[in-house]
Amino acid sequence: MNESELGAGLAPTPYYRYADLVGDQLFVAGQVPLDGAGQLVGAGDPRAQARQCVHNLFTLVGHHGFAVSDIHRLTLYVVGRHDHLLGAWDEITIAFGHDVPPATLLGVTLLGYRDQLVELDAVVARA
Repeated sequence: MNESELGAGLAPTPYYRYADLVGDQLFVAGQVPLDGAGQLVGAGDPRAQARQCVHNLFTLVGHHGFAVSDIHRLTLYVVGRHDHLLGAWDEITIAFGHDVPPATLLGVTLLGYRDQLVELDAVVARA
């Protein structure tokens, strides 16, 4: 499961791992807007949820010994109106200092948790 990630302050994820380390690559499962206690952050607020997803991603990447600069691919999933997509994307660009790695922004109908609006996955690799 994800016992080591729990020690880093991330929420429990039943029945799957946060990431899979293969050589110098880290394949990251979708990061969701849950805090360390497993509570949804920012119900109804895609910006707050994007910030939490990025926080979780950066925590996970650091926990596995990678740097933010090792993130080489993002996919951002956003539920709702076009302004939800733009707001979530704005938070991603801020978090990456306006230098976002290659990314795809997708509008979707639903995500896994009730009131979840944003999810973020990534591919991480050492250069």
